[in-house]
Amino acid sequence: MDKNLIVYDDIQSNEEIRTYIEMADQMLSAQGFTEHSFAHVTKAARVAFDILQTLGYPERTCELARIAGFMHDIGNVINRNDHAQSGALMAYRILNKLGMPPREVAIVIGAIGNHDEGTAVPVGEVAAALILADKSDVRRSRVRNQLEASFDIHDRVNYAVEQSQLIVDLRHELFSLNLTIDTKTGTMLDYFEIFLGRMLLCRRAANYFHMNFQLVINGNVL
Repeated sequence: MDKNLIVYDDIQSNEEIRTYIEMADQMLSAQGFTEHSFAHVTKAARVAFDILQTLGYPERTCELARIAGFMHDIGNVINRNDHAQSGALMAYRILNKLGMPPREVAIVIGAIGNHDEGTAVPVGEVAAALILADKSDVRRSRVRNQLEASFDIHDRVNYAVEQSQLIVDLRHELFSLNLTIDTKTGTMLDYFEIFLGRMLLCRRAANYFHMNFQLVINGNVL
């Protein structure tokens, strides 16, 4: 890889980007949203990278997916609404200033601008990998609210998850999100209500790779 290219370590250690992620998460916390800080974006970056690497994409493409994963939620610092589009514009300014080639900037901001359910489209392999990585991050540690009695449905759905794993099954051409949940905290109906839009989007992202997508909860394929 060209030593002059912008790599993930450059992005992950960038003070400006880290500040936007930190401040965006503080603003989401004030609004009652689940965690969207470094734990989430780091996981999204790693999973997006792993997906493309497993599928055999070039190293640089995998690296761009990792960069997009780390930066994908910075638009929340402006507003939760339309945060994908505002985040893409912010990422354009930052990456252009850092000297990333325009074609690579376009790939990254296209992925960021197309990751949220309301407007997302898997416009390329990086965008499709980011969608799958972002929407599969379901875990108890994302819940900020410590009072179960006051949980809303988003809190219940995340808090109920005891184990979560996104599996890329090349043999069967299948992405499988496997969840183990505590049904005393969150019900199957909760998951249908919250996850239907996300899972349909994940299916579209999987279809980009000519693969299928399934959600498995406690061993049951939904």
